[in-house]
Amino acid sequence: MILGIESSCDESALALFDPEKGLVGEWIHSQISQHAEYGGIVPDIAVRQHLNQFFPLLDEMRKYNDINGTISEIAVTCGPGLIGSLGVGLSIAKTLGEIWRVPVVGVNHLRGHAYSPFMALGSHALPWTTILPHLGLLVSGGNTLLFEICTDRKINIIGRTMDDAVGEALDKGAKLLGFPYPGAAALEKCATDGNPKAFSFPRAFQSKGAHDFSFSGLKTSLLYQLQKMSQEEIVQCRQDLCSSYQEAAVDQLTKKCMRFLSQKDYKSFGLSGGVANNDVLRDRLKQTCVNQKVRFLAAEKKYTGDNAAMIAYVAHHDRNGLWSNHEGGLNFNPSLSLDEVPCTDRLI
Repeated sequence: MILGIESSCDESALALFDPEKGLVGEWIHSQISQHAEYGGIVPDIAVRQHLNQFFPLLDEMRKYNDINGTISEIAVTCGPGLIGSLGVGLSIAKTLGEIWRVPVVGVNHLRGHAYSPFMALGSHALPWTTILPHLGLLVSGGNTLLFEICTDRKINIIGRTMDDAVGEALDKGAKLLGFPYPGAAALEKCATDGNPKAFSFPRAFQSKGAHDFSFSGLKTSLLYQLQKMSQEEIVQCRQDLCSSYQEAAVDQLTKKCMRFLSQKDYKSFGLSGGVANNDVLRDRLKQTCVNQKVRFLAAEKKYTGDNAAMIAYVAHHDRNGLWSNHEGGLNFNPSLSLDEVPCTDRLI
């Protein structure tokens, strides 16, 4: 079995993955309540929480499973993420590797997200010929990436946000509208009964040749709109404001994906990352894929956020994207890119 360890930001997570049976178990501690009063992630608090929670999680895992002699490899997130958080996970992985005498490999957190839509296809060999080439959209609080996985499994980044990630824009928009952190889910719920055309918010980079995304202008536009309104008007129009704001974000993402799906013969499309929880985005992209006759894959909602299951899963299926711990030399890289792979002499 592969033990996955995830600690890139504010989730402490473990997972056991059996290549034959699939996911055996997972254990996770979320820090949302510890960071909520600050309106965002506080790195020092995140590190302390990781240090406090990982050992109880390990105890829970050992009570649930007889892991003696069954773990053959430890896969740990080595980037990108918060420096201190990554360091905690890596230190634990190396220590366990020494104790259990099993190899430790580093996993690119973003590649975990990129592969998470494939998890529903099962644990055995993936049907590469039916899903590649693949167009993927990774949307979260820290990333907005449009990428492709080619038939040789190489990942190419097609477009990325030039400023705020879409998840950050949704959370900040929610905060402006009076919702507590993290507010994207509350904004989506409020938007359900609103009119998405009630307010006009900008969609950036809509020209035919534009590959990238931008959401800072959307957030600023909402701020200016709210400054024109009284508090009473904001309360009365909150549903319409939420719906229109969400529509602008979803529309920018969907139109960009639609354009690239029509330009190349992709066999599948995958949606991943925390914002993949948004039902409006999921439904819109699913319909886009139906129209383009492309297979739609989306990460299960329980795997859209940071989790160790995807780390263990991608360690099994993406061997050329792993970093070796040869002679204990594995280190973390807080700015690791989705398309970055180890040098040839560091491949597993």
